[in-house]
Amino acid sequence: MAGVLKPGIKNIIFDLGDVIIPIDLRAPIRNFASLSGMSEEAVESLWKEHGLTMHYETGLIDDAGFRQHVRDLLKNDSWADEVIDTAWNTVLLDLPVERVDRIRELHGKYRLFLLSNTSAIHIQGVNKIFMELGQPSLEELFERVYYSYEVKMAKPSPEIYRHVLTTSGLVAEETLFLDDNPHNIRSAAELGIHAVQVQPPLSILDYLRDESTNEDIPHSS
Repeated sequence: MAGVLKPGIKNIIFDLGDVIIPIDLRAPIRNFASLSGMSEEAVESLWKEHGLTMHYETGLIDDAGFRQHVRDLLKNDSWADEVIDTAWNTVLLDLPVERVDRIRELHGKYRLFLLSNTSAIHIQGVNKIFMELGQPSLEELFERVYYSYEVKMAKPSPEIYRHVLTTSGLVAEETLFLDDNPHNIRSAAELGIHAVQVQPPLSILDYLRDESTNEDIPHSS
């Protein structure tokens, strides 16, 4: 496939999980199951039944509300905040620093933004990882960050993309969006955004390679 930094692109919007930092979506389920003595299936079922992640990531409940919901659902009122936060943040894997380096290289050439379905506890966890590796915070790395829990909208809703375009004065056709979720890509593309799905084994280093080299990325077999 050809690179995605085409002429006419002035803005790049990045997803966070599995685009910048690798994630393991099942890790919190495994950890809460271990803590509660319940099966992973039981924890996952409770999570889905009560829409806990969506409520938290769209700002319908705050950090304290989320933690109390976890205690109530998993029937353990004695868990300290740190216990819940630590289990919740096991979703975050090791950061490939070279991805951050590449984003920093793009500063001044493009306007850079972050758009993530996420929660405050996760963002605190990511910024802690960045800080420990001597990297700037997400808020320093990007011109503006858009977190679902702050704007009270989530991908793939078209409204969240319109919100980003409008509030930052972006033209859809001049904007590249990188996300790993096909539903998010489709929704953004319908608004005229150049939406590209980041698919392993490729990473943003492949998609955002220096366009002064004209070599195509070989297809993985």
